[in-house]
Amino acid sequence: MQDPPTIDTLIDIMARLRDPEGGCPWDLQQSFRTILPYTLEEAYEVAEAIENEDLAGLREELGDLLFQVVFHARMGEEQGAFAFPDVVRTICDKMVRRHPHVFGDLDLKDEAAVRANWEREKAAERADKGLADGGLLAGVAQALPALVRAEKLQRRAASVGFDWDAIEGVFDKVLEELTECRATLAAHAEPTERVHEIGDLLFSCVNLARHMGVDAEQALRAANHRFERRFAQVESGLQDQGVEPGPGVRDEMERLWEEAKSGEAPVKPAR
Repeated sequence: MQDPPTIDTLIDIMARLRDPEGGCPWDLQQSFRTILPYTLEEAYEVAEAIENEDLAGLREELGDLLFQVVFHARMGEEQGAFAFPDVVRTICDKMVRRHPHVFGDLDLKDEAAVRANWEREKAAERADKGLADGGLLAGVAQALPALVRAEKLQRRAASVGFDWDAIEGVFDKVLEELTECRATLAAHAEPTERVHEIGDLLFSCVNLARHMGVDAEQALRAANHRFERRFAQVESGLQDQGVEPGPGVRDEMERLWEEAKSGEAPVKPAR
């Protein structure tokens, strides 16, 4: 009986693909930068499998994402910078360090205490890397999706008390920013000012999501999926009538949209 594959099997496969003598021409041409789009794509495909509750798909997508890690590690090894065991060692050390309540004797009573300690550990790590001089917000990756980055910036600021005391203030801020957006439109403001006001509105919406315990990025992704699903039903309904989508059938599209909404299963409450 053949032994099951291990991570070493995958590492060996990657080494073969990058072997200058007999490797894959495409793989040999790749660099950290050229592989980056594929890494991001695989991460989003993992997210999509989770959102679709597709466990078979998730198994496959996790494998694809793991391959990306091995690919980057192989290129790092070729440059003498790091190898896969270094990647594993770094994350193991980090997880142990950031969980002293599990691997040490620190007593953290609840999730809030765990999160506060996590932020302290990350701040200490930033200081060790020389990032502390850049301020509390230094090191929040610029390449993150804007909603994710906004949430991380807000959490950093909240860790030192720069936050709303109650969620009512956040609701008021969202309404304030919405009013300012309306005002820029009425005043025929310059495009740059409109961009700023819309940005402030979106930032305040992320803040509201954070205070409601909702991940803004996941919430918007879910909203996108709902829109796609409902609009597909609108198109299908029009097709059954032999009608093309367009301004002339706006009322029918609205009717079909409401029909699609009402036909959806209610959201199950979280347990």
